Amino acid sequence: MFYFDKISDKKVLKSDLIQDVEAFFTTKNCCIFTKDNTVAENETISQNRKTLANIFDIKEENFITCNQTHGKNIEIANPGGIYPDCDALILTEKNMGIFLNFADCTPIILYDKVNKIGAVSHAGWRGTAQKIAQLTAQKMIDEFCTKPQNITALIGPCIGQCCFDVGEDVAQKLIQTVQNGKDFCIPQRGKTFVDLKGINKTQLKEIGIKEIDVCSYCTVCDNQHFYSYRKENKTPLRHSAVLVLS
Repeated sequence: MFYFDKISDKKVLKSDLIQDVEAFFTTKNCCIFTKDNTVAENETISQNRKTLANIFDIKEENFITCNQTHGKNIEIANPGGIYPDCDALILTEKNMGIFLNFADCTPIILYDKVNKIGAVSHAGWRGTAQKIAQLTAQKMIDEFCTKPQNITALIGPCIGQCCFDVGEDVAQKLIQTVQNGKDFCIPQRGKTFVDLKGINKTQLKEIGIKEIDVCSYCTVCDNQHFYSYRKENKTPLRHSAVLVLS
């Protein structure tokens, strides 16, 4: 179950399924990333990032993000690493943190509670169509001896089916990614409304992951807490999915 919590005085969203490491989604109250370094909030954003790194006792250069390109490239996070074309990071080292950034796309945190490693994936409609979360979990399975039954998945705040209408071409690409894909794409008022959370959950279940928490928040409907690219006129500000191993 998801719940709001505070780290220092900053509001974040957590799940009670992961308790032994820091895994959470930031809110507008704790923004740590913008795509436009000229925005007025940039000093606060930089300070928020430093504050989190200090709280978790990790070096700021080891609090790592990547340049997301709506693809399916997956990288292993290394100290001081820079990732110019990447939509998922796998974290295996202690005293490090990773964060990916969102404003309607689906954030997914994966955590192997036995091997104590994890990952964050960025699944917009393109990433979802390419099964980025499933591929990330599979890489953990193939390269780090993770077992699907040991993975906990958190599917965080994104644009909900209530607000995510797409064209027929996009709908068809998403329908093809899972069995019964049409169940997640509902025709209504001449449009097709897509459940990205449901598709990503099904993709993860199809490789044996059973422990999955799906948050109810929609970035459009719950815009007071989270950023929405659609609703906020292409805002450069982002909320983030964060995983820290200490």
